[in-house]
Amino acid sequence: MRLLLVEDTVALADQLLPLLRDHGYAVDWLADGRDALVRAHDDDFDLVILDLGLPGLDGLEVLRRWREQGLSMPVLILTARDSWAERVDGLRAGADDYLTKPFHPEELLLRVQAVLRRSHGSANQSRLRACGVELDEERQSAWLDQQEVELTGAEFRMLRYFMLNPGRLLSKIALSEHLYDGESERDSNVVEVHINRLRRKLGGQVIQTRRGQGYLFTGRD
Repeated sequence: MRLLLVEDTVALADQLLPLLRDHGYAVDWLADGRDALVRAHDDDFDLVILDLGLPGLDGLEVLRRWREQGLSMPVLILTARDSWAERVDGLRAGADDYLTKPFHPEELLLRVQAVLRRSHGSANQSRLRACGVELDEERQSAWLDQQEVELTGAEFRMLRYFMLNPGRLLSKIALSEHLYDGESERDSNVVEVHINRLRRKLGGQVIQTRRGQGYLFTGRD
């Protein structure tokens, strides 16, 4: 899953970037509201973590303009402003969740996970489940027929994206865009390598190939 972190406090960004990446998220970072306003149109982000007190353009105004421009990606707001009225303004502007600074990193991770699941219709599950496969996001492993299957970091990231989009045809380009940040080198052959490894671990039928189109996660059902 690819996230955009818009936060001008360098110390906080330095804390959050490795935390999110260690939990399997590809993260791009911006510190200016004007840059964020434009960047969200350039890449297909699965979620934006947006600070309100940004230079250049306030985060709330950035969010309002995104929604006016038709961008519907989930947005989790970060703010040091502990004001009920501002929370209401943020939700009215189109925010999906709100987190007040200071916060515990574990709470941020859980809120990111919850917003992503809600946006894909998979809320209220202790584990992500789709098509007969379970994914333990804490251990970054899969469960199949009550047996734990160990995954590499890349396999975990890919399987999570497939499981949040079951039955949806995904091209190699789309997979690369959602699994790697803007600074990573993208090789479509690497996508195929990881898919083949997932098939060996979970069964050859879990991911179907549609020649010339992409891949379809069908799981064990």
